[in-house]
Amino acid sequence: MTETPLKLFNSLTREIETFTPVHPGEARVYTCGPTVYNYPHIGNMRAYVFADVLGRTLSWKGYDLTHIINITDVGHLTDDADEGEDKMEKMAAERAQSIWDIAKHYTEAYWADVKALNIRQPAKWSVATDYIDEMIEFAKGIADKHCYEIDEGLYFDVTTIQDYAKLAGPTKLDQIRENEEAYIRIDKVSGKRNAADFAIWRKTPAGETRQMEWDSPWGKGAPGWHLECSVMGGKLLGFPFDIHTGGIDHREIHHPNEIAQNQAYCCTGGLGEAENSGARIWMHNNFLVERSGKMSKSAGEFLRLQLLIDKGYHPLAYRMMCLQAHYRSELEFSWDGLQAALTRLKRIVMQVERLKDQPSGSGSRSTDAIVGMSFRETFDFAINDDLNTPLALTALENALALKKVDLAALRSLIEYMDDVLGFDLMNLTREDLRVRPKDAHFGADEVEAELVRRKEARADKDYALSDAIRDNLMDNGIKIMDGDPLGWEWKL
Repeated sequence: MTETPLKLFNSLTREIETFTPVHPGEARVYTCGPTVYNYPHIGNMRAYVFADVLGRTLSWKGYDLTHIINITDVGHLTDDADEGEDKMEKMAAERAQSIWDIAKHYTEAYWADVKALNIRQPAKWSVATDYIDEMIEFAKGIADKHCYEIDEGLYFDVTTIQDYAKLAGPTKLDQIRENEEAYIRIDKVSGKRNAADFAIWRKTPAGETRQMEWDSPWGKGAPGWHLECSVMGGKLLGFPFDIHTGGIDHREIHHPNEIAQNQAYCCTGGLGEAENSGARIWMHNNFLVERSGKMSKSAGEFLRLQLLIDKGYHPLAYRMMCLQAHYRSELEFSWDGLQAALTRLKRIVMQVERLKDQPSGSGSRSTDAIVGMSFRETFDFAINDDLNTPLALTALENALALKKVDLAALRSLIEYMDDVLGFDLMNLTREDLRVRPKDAHFGADEVEAELVRRKEARADKDYALSDAIRDNLMDNGIKIMDGDPLGWEWKL
């Protein structure tokens, strides 16, 4: 393991803490995955880039990593505040398709984005509907002391555990304790004891049939959204496990409810001890923000990864964009920003080219082999400081800028850094980064052939032909980059 201790921000305690595994030598991580009723937005995918860097860091530190990511195919409602229709049932009805087909299609679309962003596969993709029996048993175990039944189903009474909503912060706690009306949802469920109480099991309304419903002690129905993560986290990782991750939007409702369930199931006390929450550390990435308002579903251009590819951007440009910001900072999306991230990645790929003929791992990993410069130490400090990827990227670029250096040692250092950053730099090529836009009229081979013709024309001083070739390419969206310091020659 690397010697510098890993320090991470714990959303539950609001403090930077040294990572100390529950089980020596192991790291057990649970990440809230997608609800597969639609394509993931690139803002959703930021959460998985962050979780991937965390997982890579734990492996890089030498821990035996077990990483679980769930697939929500039942139970998540159209209102995250635990109201409305089931998102999966609603989409299946709109599309006149089987809910199972909906889940399969969007799960595969999500997995395609995971692969495109070079996110590592977890130890297991845990699918909610595979754990219905376990959810029912979990609910039975907490029902007597912590739940009550009403017409809509089985509900959790948040007053039966200590420190409810501590994860959401003091403001949320004050709202619940001092002014319940500030926390009441718009569609208040009749019979709820407290505004913050949430569904453990939802009964199928009388006279209706759902595509996904199961028999339970509380009637035919389906689990509440929050139940699945408690069940799968506990079953697959054991309570308490090390780290639970998710987007910052989960910090207000979903994760506080999940924590409440964990406390009830484990018969633990308050959250003065973080382990009582089910995980020692809770981590949340901040939002991706897009300020133009032109990329919403209602505007007709849904900002998903495929749209970036269709416009000619390699998906790893988006990974670069994510890593340029700290995971706890807001990340503003713009096309200019994405282009800048792609240019930065291109520059790195070009600098790595001189290292690819060196045997992998052949050089010394000590900084003495890199002209006494402490690039490795700088990188270690950055990553161990709550995953400071912006500083880590700078360390990588500064190392690549070295001229008089043992190339074998430099390759070893870059591989060491890329183990965490996850660009697969030793295999990524400039050709890979040249993505053909969906509406492009020329393919890459055709462009290259035209550029050869143009060079020949210029060598023959046939400037009219040279200009004609250039103008034709430009008319088809190909920009010629004569004298480009990156040596890229053209771009789409």
